Amino acid sequence: MLLALLMISFFITVAVGFYVFISAPHQPVNRLFALFIGTMLLWIVKDIAFWVFHESDQAGDWWAMASFGVAGALHIPLIYFAWSFPENARIGLKRGLAAAFPVIASLPVIALGLPWRHIGFRENVFYLEITPAAYGLTALAYAYNTLAVWILARKLKKYKGRLLGKHIAYVIAAIITTATLSSISTSIFPLFRRYELLPYASVWIVCGILVYAYAISNFRLFSVQSALDHLRLFSLTYKVAITVAGVGLVAFLLLQIPVVRWSTTADGGFLWKRYLVFSVISGTVPALALIFLIVRTLSRPLRTITEAAVEVSQGNYGATVELESNDEIGVLAGAFNAMSRKLESDIVHIRRMNEGLIRAEKFATAGVLAAGVAHEVNNPLAAISSLVQTLLKGEIDQRRREVLSTILAQINRISQILRDLMEFARPKEPCRSPVSLNHIIDYSLRLLMVDKQFKRLNLEKHLDEHLPILDLDRDQMQQVFLNLFLNARDAMPEGGTLSIASRFESESNRVVVEVADTGSGIAPDHLDRIFDPFFTTKPAGKGTGLGLSVCYGIINAHGGELKAVADGNTRFIISLDLDGGGRT
Repeated sequence: MLLALLMISFFITVAVGFYVFISAPHQPVNRLFALFIGTMLLWIVKDIAFWVFHESDQAGDWWAMASFGVAGALHIPLIYFAWSFPENARIGLKRGLAAAFPVIASLPVIALGLPWRHIGFRENVFYLEITPAAYGLTALAYAYNTLAVWILARKLKKYKGRLLGKHIAYVIAAIITTATLSSISTSIFPLFRRYELLPYASVWIVCGILVYAYAISNFRLFSVQSALDHLRLFSLTYKVAITVAGVGLVAFLLLQIPVVRWSTTADGGFLWKRYLVFSVISGTVPALALIFLIVRTLSRPLRTITEAAVEVSQGNYGATVELESNDEIGVLAGAFNAMSRKLESDIVHIRRMNEGLIRAEKFATAGVLAAGVAHEVNNPLAAISSLVQTLLKGEIDQRRREVLSTILAQINRISQILRDLMEFARPKEPCRSPVSLNHIIDYSLRLLMVDKQFKRLNLEKHLDEHLPILDLDRDQMQQVFLNLFLNARDAMPEGGTLSIASRFESESNRVVVEVADTGSGIAPDHLDRIFDPFFTTKPAGKGTGLGLSVCYGIINAHGGELKAVADGNTRFIISLDLDGGGRT
């Protein structure tokens, strides 16, 4: 019965520790739990060796030394776990050494056998005589448990009423339950010379381990919840573990046991039983190592790639994996990254094409409307303008002259708007000739230097002197730059900085010009509409909303691209393809 319980405890501990650790081996909480599990396995193994396979007369000094040492070692990861759970916080070297120091300091006491005078079996009856040093070590264990509960209780107060607090409470309950049950079997009963529960001490600790594992796994701290969990896949990791365990078990049952049974004499049942138990225990270590290596080299990289593939399927185009390997996994990761980046690039290109088609449709519709409006309004407006000019030539008083002058000024403004409409509705084909884009920029700036408000701006120019000559329509490009510069002026009524930069990008074979100002900037929700006809952010009466639309059409007619960027200020980027008309 005892052997069965201890072996069950051993395999439960191995399974729980493997399950938690292998899920996220880089997380501090998982590593600390694995350290706790490893120490706990030592406790179970020494109990099996001593309580199950003892001789009728045998000293137990080695078992006492191992028990006190492992008990102290169990409390170090417990304190570390309390500090780290549930935030996966780092412990730090100084704090870690400080927590481990009392246990380290007690090792010489244990090694010298000071906590006990006599321990072992006489005629299969267990006997034990301890010293006050044993009570000191027991008090140290209670101090560690109390400190762990106190640390977690402070966190429980912090996270009270939240799901996180609930799982901290589970861990506290596990510590208290484990400490209570262990105390009954290892401290309270032995005080009255009752040792029948002492062999079952490890069983009580396993009960606490299950609660620890539940608190970690149920809160999903060991693994970020991924789309794979929603797919309810049976992980390759667990398939590998089951396969290795199954093959090992079959080999053990069909090969090793018959051979050992055949080679053991009839009266060697005790030796055969001991060999059988410790073969299983010792065989667990290489099996776990093999599983870990397979998971590390195959299962985990495949899971990483699979999670990235699921991300791409959910719309996160461009998701990549960071795997460096000189085998098929590395080739697969590289191919996936290239495919994901290419997919992202293609999706972006398709979206831009769709946006261009939508904008072109808007332009065409607005152009037809603008042409009709301009034609219908222009004729009566010309007649009104002629009548007003005729009245101004006659004998009228000063007040009426001012009124008529105001009317004429507004008529001229309407006429300008109509000309803009006609220009927008019937864009001219570019009349290309070899020109320097830098010269066009400089000439446009010289034209604006007569404007008092423009002269107040701080001008910064960073023009590439080695910019290639381009085949462009000089007048149309000048119109683009004048419009952008005037918009920048209007955006900085109190003054500011206008930055103009040109460069040649050899990788994309394009000439790029950036015009930026330190004005109020463009609202992010306006970026998609900034080039739409009749859209303007200026106050009523200050703009028609056609300037940027005309600029966009001109750049588009030259085979280029005009885009606006909102990065706190306003920045327009003009890209002109050298293959579309440039000359080196």
